[in-house]
Amino acid sequence: MSNLAPSLQNTGSVPLIQRARGVQVDEVQAVPWLGLLNPEQRDRALADLRVVDALPGDVICKIGRPANYWFGVLDGLMKMSNDSSVGFTITFTGIPPGAWFGEGTLLKREPYRYNIEALRRTVVAGLPAATFNWLLESSIPFNRYVMNQLNERLGQFIAAREADRISDPDVRVARSLAALFNPVLYPLVHDLLRITQQELAYLVGLSRQRVNESLRALTADGLIRVEYGGLEVLDLPRLRRFGSDRIL
Repeated sequence: MSNLAPSLQNTGSVPLIQRARGVQVDEVQAVPWLGLLNPEQRDRALADLRVVDALPGDVICKIGRPANYWFGVLDGLMKMSNDSSVGFTITFTGIPPGAWFGEGTLLKREPYRYNIEALRRTVVAGLPAATFNWLLESSIPFNRYVMNQLNERLGQFIAAREADRISDPDVRVARSLAALFNPVLYPLVHDLLRITQQELAYLVGLSRQRVNESLRALTADGLIRVEYGGLEVLDLPRLRRFGSDRIL
């Protein structure tokens, strides 16, 4: 468990390493790749998984720190961003429930090139790098899962690069929302995402007031339905294509 320390930092008085615990029975269903393993692999993964109840502002991965764990969000919301000390903060993506991340960094055996920060109370699981590599060597289904993750994330970041060049705020909000409903990367989200307008504003890089205007426009177009503390996507294909005629 000591290997967890270099990857975790917290804003409170109790270090994250001291909050780490084993995975609970009711959290197992939130780990989508466990069902791909044989009994021996599953037992080892469950024994090695560590879970942290992160608070808002807690940093799970920090630029320059070594990568010792493969992380997943069991509940809550996080963001991936650059180092704000070198200029403006850039949020690369939001990380909702069901997301597992950091496999590329582990495979390349390099330090983190991004920060991962909790936007709200978030339950984060970590699989030790040694166990992650053992599963890669011993499980073909697990290999396929990781390959699909890498392929889907590549497409996501290409789309995010395009979205960053779009000046229309309604289109930026639509594309950012669509990315959070990716069924491969975020299988626990389904059609409903628990997110506040302020959290979405952090992810999109707009003011909360401007995000509110965009959400009203998307609602009027029949693409989403906003409810207290979250929103539901009514037409994901159209949400992904929203504004295409404005940027051609």
